[in-house]
Amino acid sequence: MNDTLDMTITKAEQSRLTVTDFSQLPFGKVFSDHMFIAEYDNGSWGNLQILPYGPIPMSPAISALHYGQAIFEGMKAYRLENGKISVFRPEKNFERFNKSAVRMSMPEISKEIFMQGIAALIEIDERWVPAQEGYSLYIRPVMFATDPYLGVKPSDKYTFALLTTPTGPYYSKALKVKIETEYTRADDGGVGYAKTAGNYARSLYPFAEAQKEGFDQLIWTDAATHEFIEEAGTANLIFVLNGKLVTPSVRSTVLDGVTRDTIIQLAKKAGVEVEERRVSVKEVIAGIENGTLTDAFAAGTAATVTPIGEIGYQGKTYTLTDPATRTISAGIAKSLNDIRYGLAPDEFGWNWVL
Repeated sequence: MNDTLDMTITKAEQSRLTVTDFSQLPFGKVFSDHMFIAEYDNGSWGNLQILPYGPIPMSPAISALHYGQAIFEGMKAYRLENGKISVFRPEKNFERFNKSAVRMSMPEISKEIFMQGIAALIEIDERWVPAQEGYSLYIRPVMFATDPYLGVKPSDKYTFALLTTPTGPYYSKALKVKIETEYTRADDGGVGYAKTAGNYARSLYPFAEAQKEGFDQLIWTDAATHEFIEEAGTANLIFVLNGKLVTPSVRSTVLDGVTRDTIIQLAKKAGVEVEERRVSVKEVIAGIENGTLTDAFAAGTAATVTPIGEIGYQGKTYTLTDPATRTISAGIAKSLNDIRYGLAPDEFGWNWVL
């Protein structure tokens, strides 16, 4: 898998597989035996390594810690029915990673390093890819600035890393979400469309406050008026209104989700009309009240397709239709999983089989 990359491989002396309970896999807490590292210096990427997963030595003055130059991605590898391993739509994540890099004044990573780094890492840690239905190997590419001095400017040095973590379902039940009308995730002209660490940092306090009220997640609204729905804390949002699949259109404040794009294509293939446009809070609440909103769900790499059961807005909680009766999202979720696990033909060419 890594024939064309000049890469140093140092294997772990002992695998942690024997002490890992694959029936208990909290998201992002159990890591596989190895990681991939590349370093950027003097205008190019080099020092490519696969080495045992563990701490990375760094100066406390690195730019990422002080000025926030840090971006990441998320994708999954699946164990197909025939036993082979497939990574789902990694080229889309590669493209978005570099889009984030450009916005944050960071160097782009080459497709060769990104893709072959993933392939080489999974080849070494192949046994970490779960075989259970609903389980996968989550892949986290991350890049951060490493200049070891203070100064507000783009760093000259960076580290790119690939981490992998076996995981089960991210959510185990329908979500209770709150429409946020005070705090803001992203602003026009900002970095909302980039997967940069700061976007998530600014969401943590409002999310913690919502949790105190019994909510599982937030629905973010536009910064200017709080009248339009944008996305959830860790996923895009999709509704079924009047039989149509309706989702907020991608803009500078809305992440261009890979799962979102996948669902749109699957819906169109199934003959479901799709609208990508601005979605107002008023029409969602009205749709719940008059029965024209029959489905709402979060869509993301971690969340996949997770139904929304309740929506809180201005002190009132609205209960949506029973998730068990939602045929559109259930059908799309099944089609998506069947492709991911090799149970149905991959007509779109989304699976990158290793």
